[in-house]
Amino acid sequence: MGTVVTFDLFDERDFDDVAVEEAFDRATALLHEVDELFSTWKPESPMSRLRRGEIELASAPRPIAQVLERCAFAKEVSGGWFDPWSMPGGVDPTGYVKGWAAQSALRVLERLGASGVIVNAAGDVAVAGQPAPTAAFRIGVVNPFVRSSLACVVEVTDAIATSGEYERGLHLINPFTGTMACALASASVCGPDLGLADALATALVVGGHEALGFVEALDGYEALVIEHDARWSMTPGFALVSDVNL
Repeated sequence: MGTVVTFDLFDERDFDDVAVEEAFDRATALLHEVDELFSTWKPESPMSRLRRGEIELASAPRPIAQVLERCAFAKEVSGGWFDPWSMPGGVDPTGYVKGWAAQSALRVLERLGASGVIVNAAGDVAVAGQPAPTAAFRIGVVNPFVRSSLACVVEVTDAIATSGEYERGLHLINPFTGTMACALASASVCGPDLGLADALATALVVGGHEALGFVEALDGYEALVIEHDARWSMTPGFALVSDVNL
């Protein structure tokens, strides 16, 4: 996946260090396995071989078919603004896989029974539980114009993904034109599944403000978009804690 993933546990109890280390090892192994399966940078990964036509989907490892099925759903609900099949070189589910992998790692860590868990995959965050009995997780959204500051703080009960060009430059592709495009400075999507939130955030950044409608139509998902001129808007249920500060 070419990124850094961190794990955090929150609990008033003391956990057995061995149990925690074993859980972290299992979650880490899962992430490495996902990377081996889906990396488009590794020539011999099953995804790379599928993209080159060396194997058929039916003979690829089962997780690849599962992820592509979920990508097809993301494509449908986003009106085609998220479309892994429009990428150069063949199907590329990268925009879904990172969030999906982090969500899968979260499920491994939840088995420890901690009061709260966070998996942070380079700013795409999946959470479970609470950091304290009377508190909810609060996640900062980076200011796309001044990366050392926050645009706002959001209360998150499950997952939040943010997409934009401020980290990697212009790298997203308009699936309808095949050209590099970034209609928004950034987009953040909250919802119960980080994989879908990740895909929807990518779709919003490419599709622009008008694409907010497809997020509003999905139960449990909310979004905040920041335009290149620093204007911002959000869906009615987006759990903003602090005002957008740009």
